[in-house]
Amino acid sequence: MISPVRWEGDRLVLIDQTRLPSLEVERGYTSWPEVAEAIRSLVVRGAPAIGVTAAFGIVLAARQSRATTFDGLLADVEAAIKGLAATRPTAVNLFWALERMRRCCLDHRTLPLDALKARLLQEAQAVLDEDVAANRAMGAHGAALVPHRARILTHCNAGALATAGYGTAGGVIRAAHAQGKVALVWVDETRPVLQGARLTAWECVKEGIPHRVISDVAAASVMARGEVDLVVTGADRIAANGDTANKIGTYALAVLARHHGIPFYVAAPFSTIDPALPSGDLIPIEERDPSEVRGFAGRQTAPAASPVFNPAFDVTPAALITAIITERGVCRPPYDFSR
Repeated sequence: MISPVRWEGDRLVLIDQTRLPSLEVERGYTSWPEVAEAIRSLVVRGAPAIGVTAAFGIVLAARQSRATTFDGLLADVEAAIKGLAATRPTAVNLFWALERMRRCCLDHRTLPLDALKARLLQEAQAVLDEDVAANRAMGAHGAALVPHRARILTHCNAGALATAGYGTAGGVIRAAHAQGKVALVWVDETRPVLQGARLTAWECVKEGIPHRVISDVAAASVMARGEVDLVVTGADRIAANGDTANKIGTYALAVLARHHGIPFYVAAPFSTIDPALPSGDLIPIEERDPSEVRGFAGRQTAPAASPVFNPAFDVTPAALITAIITERGVCRPPYDFSR
């Protein structure tokens, strides 16, 4: 299984996703500011993977702390939490994981500091292990929705690279493929950073999953030709009413799927659901560097003087989502995530 995030000895090891698919490079991290930069610069990306990575960032912060009291250690951990939380605003898993690590620290404040640091490592590893288990469970739930010889369209990367392993939407595809159900996966390239063409296609090659990469603007055409049976994507944050934030371009696919009568599924762990937000209107949307749009593969393709709007995500209204696949089962509208 592809393992984009792992703890090795006394360091965090990440697959550098900015180098894929041409180079498969792993990088080691021994401080939380390095981890924060890895998240910010997309060395690691995908909501679940960001959460797992941040949890290990807190482990590194605790290990680096020179504090001799719990209060001193907590202050260093809180500084790391603040710094890691500032990296990417949309993926709620980041904040969920940081809060879980804070709670672990507070719940074990009576331990000797060395034992507390060891306990934090156990908690981060539990976050990782639970994510893989959740992905496998949602893969099984989602595969049951996939018809025989299905042609599946997906957007961005919600596979093993976006998680601790196996994948969310990619996990659904992987599980369905293992059951012999997948005829073809249409892989949107996913402009402007090409997570589909670079990462999802790379995973499909690794797993032997039949696929074809298409430009984002070709999705409507393959739907109109009757060559898509379902769409499945991941999510970075899901509001209480089912509105879902995912990579920019997802909303357009949901509109196209509705027009063509194609089921549109979202696969995400329960940690991606933000019950504090009543609707998607309140989901913060990250805007990234204009250079991602002004250029391509190191070559400028738009005038330097041209203003750029570069949102990393958009919000798909719950009304356009056929069902949300989680590790607890398949949720259908009207959504009630309290169960």
